[in-house]
Amino acid sequence: MATEIKAPTFPESVAEGSVAAWHKKPGDRVERDELIVEIETDKVVLEVVAPEAGVLTDVMAEEGDTVQSEQVLGKIGEGSASGDSGKKEEKSSDDDSAEKPAEKSDDKSSEEKQDKSSEEKQDKPASSGNGGGKKHDVKAPSFPESIQEGTVATWHKKVGEAVKRDEVLADIETDKVVLEVVAPADGALAEIKAEEGSQVESEAILAVFTEGAGGDSSGADAAPAKADSGSDDDGADEKVGDKILAPSARKMVAEHDLDVAKIEGTGKGGRILKEDVQKAVKDGSAKKAAKAAAPAKAAAAPVAEGERVEKRVPMTRLRKTIAKRLVEAQQTAAMLTTYNEVDMTAIMALRAQYKDTFLKAHDIKLGFMGFFVKAASEGLKRFPDVNASIDGTDIVYHGYQDIGVAVSTDRGLVVPVLRDTDSMKIADVERSIVDFGKRGRDGKLGMDDMIGGTFTITNGGTFGSLMSTPIINPPQTAILGMHKIQDRPMAINGKVEIRPMMYLALSYDHRMIDGKDAVRFLVTLKELLEDPARLLLDV
Repeated sequence: MATEIKAPTFPESVAEGSVAAWHKKPGDRVERDELIVEIETDKVVLEVVAPEAGVLTDVMAEEGDTVQSEQVLGKIGEGSASGDSGKKEEKSSDDDSAEKPAEKSDDKSSEEKQDKSSEEKQDKPASSGNGGGKKHDVKAPSFPESIQEGTVATWHKKVGEAVKRDEVLADIETDKVVLEVVAPADGALAEIKAEEGSQVESEAILAVFTEGAGGDSSGADAAPAKADSGSDDDGADEKVGDKILAPSARKMVAEHDLDVAKIEGTGKGGRILKEDVQKAVKDGSAKKAAKAAAPAKAAAAPVAEGERVEKRVPMTRLRKTIAKRLVEAQQTAAMLTTYNEVDMTAIMALRAQYKDTFLKAHDIKLGFMGFFVKAASEGLKRFPDVNASIDGTDIVYHGYQDIGVAVSTDRGLVVPVLRDTDSMKIADVERSIVDFGKRGRDGKLGMDDMIGGTFTITNGGTFGSLMSTPIINPPQTAILGMHKIQDRPMAINGKVEIRPMMYLALSYDHRMIDGKDAVRFLVTLKELLEDPARLLLDV
């Protein structure tokens, strides 16, 4: 019985996709979870893998064809693997011959295997014993329309170095995120065409990848190589003692010379992820004893007394984009800012009363952002002009509230988006914001996290800002600025009381929003936050 190969389930914002490339031909043998075809949408390129092992019998959507969500692309036959006589039998025989030398790999030196790998790369057709030696173009990801090009930030693998399928080959830095380019199969890089620092366009060819090249050495030789060199730079997941390291985590461990035994893994089965290593680097809990010698290295190049040191470095792509967009916003929009202040007494009392219960119930701390996002969602429903955007000479009114939350990272400011905040609970908001912050610092935010948004909230109060003038994030027409909570004397019912106060700033595009609506929107936020019960009663 044939098994259908279907296109992935597209999100609501993606109507259709196109078949970008078939990696297998009818009659080719495929293994379970092996990459078969790539589907290109207007935002990303999606990989379709084999649902089970077998032989590709039918291709029902050719390259370039437009396909819908979950459309049948082809079929895999279960029993036809042996139906292809001659050629298939020869390939099977070649595979068997590849396995036999592998059994004797302990008796071969690593030099012999390297020579064999070199011969395979030089004479591609003769490499049938190593998976056929099929060559692939390693391409940059498909960028969204808003991103014109990217920069090759890092190559994680060298030419000829054995890699596993889906292992990270390179990082591409765009205006918004860092994208990972992974290996299309087991094999090795044959040629790098875009060096680090190169500017590349969407789907530009970055390198040539030879399938199967170096593949035999990745398994049998991985352990001896690791034992001899003590390095974690090769292969996919590596086991070090009783710990399992992800590739990105292994690279960071080597860079920072950490003791793997002291790192606690949070991945599946205790797998150590990149985030775990970053945490260990930050708190210094996994440093080796030899790390104490580092200060001596730092002191090797002392600065002469009185010397005025300058350092010139190029802007990162993200920093250049931030600069460009902020200047464009000020030059394009008729930007104006209105201010108000909110008494945080009620919310702080609510947090104090329910913080422990909230933590137990939702496994997340109760912060302030959940209240502000919910209050903003209600305000946006009441004042649709604030939730609108300008597209040329048209005004686009959004029937939903997608609120961007500004997150500060080492690379710069990014604005991931909370979708449909009106239907989110406060716990969902708090959990999503914590996740955004963590992934933003780790460089793990994706394109979809940052695209869209009808309104933005930025919180300068986390850095101690008492008052500021936030800049609109085009094509949005308004942005809310939160600030530091500070005790101030306030006149309450004819008496002076000390209250925790926060200044709020709303910057808005006067081309779209009238002053009275901006002020009324901000007053609505003030009223909802000073009396949180209004959020429940919708008054």
